[in-house]
Amino acid sequence: MGALPVYRWRLAPDGYATRRQLRARGLRPGGQDVAAQLERPRRRRGPLVAYLYRVELAKPVRPMTPARWAALAAANAARRVCPACRRDAGYVIPAALGTCVPCAYPDPHGPEGSTHEQCRSASSGP
Repeated sequence: MGALPVYRWRLAPDGYATRRQLRARGLRPGGQDVAAQLERPRRRRGPLVAYLYRVELAKPVRPMTPARWAALAAANAARRVCPACRRDAGYVIPAALGTCVPCAYPDPHGPEGSTHEQCRSASSGP
């Protein structure tokens, strides 16, 4: 296998596309190897590199099946459940906190002032 052809930014010939460009057209690389490389020069650093694929060898994107939709919905729902109080927070739990905001930052005046029912009951304990 020889070296990949390298094109400068915005000078790639027709028939080549990046992964994002293929996806915008409803296509995927489909197992083909990288056909060319696009380089965008930068000051004081190495060039930005994008890999190009042949459009005519690309395959259509596989459609989502009902099972895949269900798995995606379950995964997104799991990201919203607080591991401390087991409550659906209504938003994705931040990775930096690891818990919902009321569990991460409890009320400094004690659990009596907390508006978060599960956290209040969990902190009172046996």
